[in-house]
Amino acid sequence: MKKEKKKQIKEKEQEKESNSYWLPIGMCLGISIGTAIGASTNNMGLWLPIGLSIGLCFGVAFSSGKDNDDKK
Repeated sequence: MKKEKKKQIKEKEQEKESNSYWLPIGMCLGISIGTAIGASTNNMGLWLPIGLSIGLCFGVAFSSGKDNDDKK
């Protein structure tokens, strides 16, 4: 009984770690892309948040794709 609870706790911790791994990577990529586009179009105020939101979407997509593969 105790082993099963420990196993469930360990699995939940691993899920949190996998989710927290891809989000910062997506944020960094989004900020860099938004900065590049904003600098080239001379409109940093618009493209920086757009790049950040796109990067967060990619981060969530990559983290959820990995979780779905593990559960199958």
